[in-house]
Amino acid sequence: MATGGLANVLHAVPFRSDWLYYVGLIFFFLNLVLYVVIWSMLLTRFVSYPATFRASLVHPTESLFVPAFVVSLGTICITIVEYGANNAGQWLTKTVLVVFWINVALAMALSITIYMILWSSLTFTIAQMTPIWIFPAYPLLIIGPHAANLSAKLYNPTDALQVIVGGFTVQGIGFLVSLTIYSAFVYRLMTQKLPADPSRPGMFVSVGPAAFTCSGTIGMASNLHRALVRGSDTTTQMFMDVPADLAANILRIVANWCSLWLWGLAIWFFFVSVISNIAPLYTHKRQKVSVEGKSEDGREHTHVVQVQRIPFAMTWYSYIFPQTALTTATFRVAEAFEIHALNVLGCVMTGLLVALWFFVVTMMIRAIMLKHILWPEKGEDREEGGFMRPRTAQGETKNRGDIEVRGAGVPAGTDVERNGPGTRHWPWITEQRA
Repeated sequence: MATGGLANVLHAVPFRSDWLYYVGLIFFFLNLVLYVVIWSMLLTRFVSYPATFRASLVHPTESLFVPAFVVSLGTICITIVEYGANNAGQWLTKTVLVVFWINVALAMALSITIYMILWSSLTFTIAQMTPIWIFPAYPLLIIGPHAANLSAKLYNPTDALQVIVGGFTVQGIGFLVSLTIYSAFVYRLMTQKLPADPSRPGMFVSVGPAAFTCSGTIGMASNLHRALVRGSDTTTQMFMDVPADLAANILRIVANWCSLWLWGLAIWFFFVSVISNIAPLYTHKRQKVSVEGKSEDGREHTHVVQVQRIPFAMTWYSYIFPQTALTTATFRVAEAFEIHALNVLGCVMTGLLVALWFFVVTMMIRAIMLKHILWPEKGEDREEGGFMRPRTAQGETKNRGDIEVRGAGVPAGTDVERNGPGTRHWPWITEQRA
């Protein structure tokens, strides 16, 4: 999702150049490769361990990420339109039109299915609420930007109008569903304070609904003229008993001004998320604690360890993907209102997103090497409640392999499992001898 979103943002940059086009093309092809590789890994998992398929659908955390494959498909479809349509013949344009309606059907079916599974098989409390609950609605939120890009490429005005009407309808459904969950999230913040530190990257998911809707609405409105005005004689063409040319202009003005509210809402949630994620890095970046334990020879040791407050999780990609929508929306607002400063701001945001993408990918590779993810109960299949194992009670003694660690003095949820034979380094803990 993040890689496809970057390809979309790079194509939306208004200051065009050949090198920028080819960089976006690299991200586009890389996204295709990643999509195939990840699907291959998922199918291998489900074939090798069939029970994991149902477990994925009913797990309180992992099930929320099931719609990701449709969201990723949506970003691929958008970038195919941007980088391929009208450049590879009409056959591709006709193909992506069919794929658009397939994508609409998938988005509707999957969002309804996932929510029905969650509502019928799981029980959530408001204390467990995170913006990730919005994620099953994300496939619907991609349809608007998809319709905006596709309607600009279609030759037939009727097809373009149908795509705009369908895209606007589905986009509205996605945003209104997200809006109801927004209210639950704000209520959770008012009553339960901020989420646990490891869950805070997911707060950026709240940026996406308003940003995608803003970008899609402005983009679809800009294409209404070519969809409503058919031919050179505009005096006899009507739309809802209004001259088509006038109707297109009125709808575009209304859409642009209303989208400013959505853009502002996305910015508001962006800064709330930024501050929430900076706070634990500033105040609790590494907390030193004492741990008493026994080694293989039976001797007791006391160590001073540093506990990393925000271990890597795949939700770190929330630092990127929702912000690609915010950046694209910024470019759309700049184009609609002819504000050059916003184009410059969007370019700065694009550069930061590319740098952040490389950082998150590097941290993901590091987490794989350290077995923090892609390892039993070390990824999205960890126990619900802060992405940690069951908490160690005060004074309780728990055995982790051949090392005994007392809960007293160890932060709740700290994982003290050994990394390998003959070492004293555990996941998320960097040891220093006292």
